[in-house]
Amino acid sequence: MGEVKGQSISRNLFSKPNRTNTKKKMNIKSILLFTLLAVVTVIQLYPLIWLVLVSFKNNAEIFGGNVLGLPKVWNISNYISALTTGNVARYLLNSVIVTGSTIIISSILIATSSYAITRMKWKFSKLTLIIFLLGMMVPIHSTLLPLFIILRQLHILNTYTALILPYVAFALPMGIFVMTSFLEGIPRELEEAACVDGCNIYQIFYKIVLPLLKPSLATVAIFTYLSSWNELMFANTFLNDPKFATLPVGIMSMAGQHATEWGPILAGLVIATLPSIILYIPLSNQVQKSLMTGAVKG
Repeated sequence: MGEVKGQSISRNLFSKPNRTNTKKKMNIKSILLFTLLAVVTVIQLYPLIWLVLVSFKNNAEIFGGNVLGLPKVWNISNYISALTTGNVARYLLNSVIVTGSTIIISSILIATSSYAITRMKWKFSKLTLIIFLLGMMVPIHSTLLPLFIILRQLHILNTYTALILPYVAFALPMGIFVMTSFLEGIPRELEEAACVDGCNIYQIFYKIVLPLLKPSLATVAIFTYLSSWNELMFANTFLNDPKFATLPVGIMSMAGQHATEWGPILAGLVIATLPSIILYIPLSNQVQKSLMTGAVKG
């Protein structure tokens, strides 16, 4: 008994330092991880902070050595000039119309097409899916000239439709890829039970399936928003009338030929960036969940 007690005491004596060492190592790892994440956060956020600070400065302060510091005078007139003289308010409205229409139309087409491909039994369903997914391999700007010729022959250049149609077409491949992966994880028994209760195909889709597609619809909407809100090449080529110009084209046109006031331009960039941040913050969790679900099921 004496030997057993001695062994247990010796084990306790040797085990305590090991636990304390383990705790110290875990604390060091957590501190290093926190420091690394803090550095990455600062690197990611500083360009946005710098953009906001510089948007309150004038040319003399921007090019006079105070590029990184706080503004000596907070020129709110830059924002007033951007919204009035620079017509940023009009460009913002045009971007909202084009982007909003693109998101609504593409979301409807993506949801219905993905449901038809995944759930309905017809001969060319797999071939149709392959054709849609092949669209992800086509660079969007390689279609610039053919699209310009088609839109000119249809007499819809310098209209909102000239941007909405190409944006919707290029949103379909990625959206159908995400949506079909998500639909594969929805149990078919839900639809079969609804069918037994007397629901037709449209009622099954709108009452049963569509509410379950909210995470993937949020993902598709954000991807579509980012691609259409920030697009410049199509908007600059298909729209020559300033009253239809979107934010990227309008802000680019604010640069003068001989002299440029950078304060209003940077204020316009801040106004163009805010909607993206405001929309992404509440929807970021749904996007992450949808992408993780699609990755696991795929």
